Amino acid sequence: MPAQEPKLRVRALRHLARREYTRQELARVLAPHAENEAEVDAVLDEFSQRGWLSETRAAEQLVHARRERYGPMRIRRDLEARGVSAEVIGSTVASLKEGELEAARVVWQKKFREPAANAAERAKQARFLMGRGFSGEVITKLLRSIGRGETGDES
Repeated sequence: MPAQEPKLRVRALRHLARREYTRQELARVLAPHAENEAEVDAVLDEFSQRGWLSETRAAEQLVHARRERYGPMRIRRDLEARGVSAEVIGSTVASLKEGELEAARVVWQKKFREPAANAAERAKQARFLMGRGFSGEVITKLLRSIGRGETGDES
């Protein structure tokens, strides 16, 4: 075992103590501190075997942190950028699709609070929701329901 590897293990544990990382993210963080790529791979393999490094947990943590502000498409893009496998992304994002309309409604209410007065304002609202990662179908349903006065906050 090279002398550098224990230092890499400690560094990796410190990172994982703060939040979950994907293998790709942790490799990128550790690479500047390793003599070669094999050292990083050895530490990551050990951590994966012990269950300390989990792509699924990292994906779930990201989804939990962002689901109230972003839609499934944006979360999918963020997961892909972090190096999460397509299989884990598929199962994670599938659960978000079920509540996408309600999530879009919450995001819309925080930002706008009142229905659009004209087509330009409606387009502005739609662009905002698209930028947040909601699908066009959900945005259309939401803006139509809001235009009819169905904001969902009647008690």
